[in-house]
Amino acid sequence: MEKMCSVLGVSRSGYHKRCQEKANENTYQKRRKALLARITWFFHDAAKRYGSPKITKLLKKEGWTVSERLVGKLMRENNLRSCVSKKFRVQTTDSNHTNPIAPNVLNQQFTTTEPNKVWVTDITYVPCREGRLYLASVLDLYTRKIVGWKLGDQMTTDLILGALDKAYEAKKPAEGLLHHSDRGSQYTSEEYRKRLKKYKMKASMSRKGNCYDNACIESFHSVLKKEFIYCTRFRTKEQAQKEMFQYIEFFYNRKRIHGSLGYESPDRFEEMYYKNRNEIALKECPLS
Repeated sequence: MEKMCSVLGVSRSGYHKRCQEKANENTYQKRRKALLARITWFFHDAAKRYGSPKITKLLKKEGWTVSERLVGKLMRENNLRSCVSKKFRVQTTDSNHTNPIAPNVLNQQFTTTEPNKVWVTDITYVPCREGRLYLASVLDLYTRKIVGWKLGDQMTTDLILGALDKAYEAKKPAEGLLHHSDRGSQYTSEEYRKRLKKYKMKASMSRKGNCYDNACIESFHSVLKKEFIYCTRFRTKEQAQKEMFQYIEFFYNRKRIHGSLGYESPDRFEEMYYKNRNEIALKECPLS
């Protein structure tokens, strides 16, 4: 070692310093390569729907010490761009009717203490080359989970009844659930009001022209459009039905993380609630 340093005309300390720098450089490059591989996996696992903020959260859950800035930089360098869509809106609320209007009981109180206490619902437009489609969705305010939905080619009372029936069959909520919607003629129809009464649900409706009163379901439909609908070309209604099922049931409910849920998915957040509730019950009433 001394002879080699003498021949090369470098000091021993300089040689060891360079060796350490080389080792650090190799370690850095290996970490960078591993980090990019993980970013790429999360990006494609989410069907290219996640940007750097969500991917950074997922990396940190795995134990990575990484900044959103670095994740964004690596994504840009490797052309990993999340789906970006144009804004488009079709009016789906027909409030020009004389049907009875329920009071605004919810009154923008978007926090609740447990699942299946408050449901919010709405209709949105889905473009399809074979003909227009409409999606009726029912969202649980606690878990942000879509508990019922139906896709149809007409914006009728039957469409929203189908979504409500599916939600009720799936969750069997206790009496007194608060059901919030806009003032659309479908939600104020006699048939729909009878179904709410049958299920022992309490109706609440937004104020006229105030989209903020139903902000949570509006937010879901906005996400749905940006991440899915406007990034996909539906050629047939059958394709739209199949891919809508995949997005809502397998991606949105099971996998998509939400900032309001501590970056958990709706299904995982619901699972954690019932697990914690059962643990508390066991502590209060231990088995003999």
